[in-house]
Amino acid sequence: LLSVWGYGAICGVVALESAGLPLPGETLLIGAAVYARLTGAMDIGGVIAAAAFGAILGDNLGYWIGRRYGVGFLERHGARIGLGPEKFRLSQYLFYKWGGAVVFSGRFITLLRIFAALLAGANRLPLKLFMIYNAAGGVVWSSLFGFGAYYMTAGFEQMEGGVARFAFGALLAALFMLWRYYRRHEARLMQEADALFATRAAQKDAQI
Repeated sequence: LLSVWGYGAICGVVALESAGLPLPGETLLIGAAVYARLTGAMDIGGVIAAAAFGAILGDNLGYWIGRRYGVGFLERHGARIGLGPEKFRLSQYLFYKWGGAVVFSGRFITLLRIFAALLAGANRLPLKLFMIYNAAGGVVWSSLFGFGAYYMTAGFEQMEGGVARFAFGALLAALFMLWRYYRRHEARLMQEADALFATRAAQKDAQI
């Protein structure tokens, strides 16, 4: 894919993932950085620029789709793309509390990266705020993973097999711990979201 389509493949896949399609944008970015380091066929600066541009472009498209079709569409069809009622309610709560920070940090979380822009549009996050955090997230994400994979590859070339295997095992353990941490906080945030929406529903009933 990279040898035939080059930077266009990186930009296109990352853009489509950011717009809401479950494609391996981050995997392709990392693979392209490793490919650039090992073969010299691609420039790492070009890889990062293509990924950043694709991320920003795709997120803007996703934001427009979310804003155009709104909350109702996601409530009806969200379960088909892995965004069931609980996940959607959690997203509403996160945008209610943190807004732009969710757009920025969502770039680094696999599932949220696919849905962040759609949810930002659906939850009516102000466009100017979205564009600032979206651009910052795209640039930081592409630079971190692009340069990280590029220089990690250079480092692993100098390691002996045993050290490399130990480092890989430590990386897997760290990822597992991060996943457990996320799962624990997800449950707590869901409880907070339920409490918030229950309070707001009660306030509306009282007004009626």
